[in-house]
Amino acid sequence: MHQYIPNTVDDQRKMLAELGLGTFEELLTLIPDGIRFKGDLPLAAGVSELEHKSTVSELSRSGVSTSSHVSFLGAGSYDHYIPQIVDFLTARSEFYTAYTPYQAEVSQGTLQAMFEYQSMICELTGMDISNASLYDGASALAEACLLAVRHTQRHRILIAETVNPVYREVAETYGQALDVKYETLSNGNRQINLAELSAMDLSDVAAVVVQTPNFFGTLEDVSAIKKAMGESGTLLITINNPISLALLKSPAELGADISVGEGQTLGAHQSFGGPYLGFMAVKIAFARKIPGRIIGETVDNQGRRAFVMVLRTREQDIRRERASSNICSNQGLLALTACIYMAALGKRGLREVAELSTQKAHYLADEIGQIPGFGVKGNSLFFNEFVVTCPIPAKTLIERAGAVGFLAGVAVEDFFPGSPNELLVAVTEKRTRSELDRFINFLKTIS
Repeated sequence: MHQYIPNTVDDQRKMLAELGLGTFEELLTLIPDGIRFKGDLPLAAGVSELEHKSTVSELSRSGVSTSSHVSFLGAGSYDHYIPQIVDFLTARSEFYTAYTPYQAEVSQGTLQAMFEYQSMICELTGMDISNASLYDGASALAEACLLAVRHTQRHRILIAETVNPVYREVAETYGQALDVKYETLSNGNRQINLAELSAMDLSDVAAVVVQTPNFFGTLEDVSAIKKAMGESGTLLITINNPISLALLKSPAELGADISVGEGQTLGAHQSFGGPYLGFMAVKIAFARKIPGRIIGETVDNQGRRAFVMVLRTREQDIRRERASSNICSNQGLLALTACIYMAALGKRGLREVAELSTQKAHYLADEIGQIPGFGVKGNSLFFNEFVVTCPIPAKTLIERAGAVGFLAGVAVEDFFPGSPNELLVAVTEKRTRSELDRFINFLKTIS
């Protein structure tokens, strides 16, 4: 198929006119002005590849990253340690450039990797079946909500205010064309308001959505939420950090019907926000409604172990009007990354990552709570992330911290206006005692 590439000014003008735009700059107006680069890149013209590489390397060293600064960033993307074997294996050409495994006879390696990934996600979540990945945590939640609507034939979704606001926006966008109505469950002390939920009539509600640990890092009482839902026929969707599941009870044990989440913590680099990995696992009753692909194990005509694509909810790309989802591609390489990461660490290693993250986060929170002017908001039931109240605006503190080598966290006000002095701090197993103590000493200088 011929690919048309506009290579003249007239071609570009015609394409812009087709979009109702006059200039290329108008095409970029959706990008916030504050993050757009202004001016010209400081690159000399007509230099050799060696000189150019040297200049670019020097420019990259002048920037801020998790390599140059101690990171306490979270809110959905975390700075975990990634064993070297993960990058080494995923960079192999047969994985890195692999395409959709339509022909099982020539795709056994890819299919087995997907099957093993699904098995590991099921073991973490306690669910019966997992698909072979989605785009990211937000799209996984959106698809889970649509699954609940299809299953119950109800169009109301109750979503906790403590769910990551970005996830909520994506889910609401997905639901617009299907007339799905989202309603917010308020929070008290950074947890879902159980009294409010208990008093509600859920007879026309497709699902209740709760995130645990939630956006503020607090653990929700999922068992109590399930109990408050009663016998309404409403599904319970939980958004889970997969690392936390090595330490906590599984979503299935707590009564969830669908578990989704962001798999970035399972060996994927933060990479400026993507590409990431969405996981979804469900009870067997929803097997025919789960989006994406499901890989199964069987035997070939010679009795040898083999892997095949057993379910594709797009109806084999032919009867698309009967499909339960338009999801076609999946994050296969990122699913493989998660599979290798979990295999390399094993059950004990994954639990150790979870324990270290928790212990170090609680140590830091305890120490910050003793600094005059600072406080830890909410209760002590958190995993590896918590909210700090600061004596100065959080954005000011973040700026000062950056100047001395810390990525101090995320300003809560960026997501919840009206909280200018609240800072969301995340701690992973990578943070050393020395780094934590240096950060504490820095905070003691703030007033």
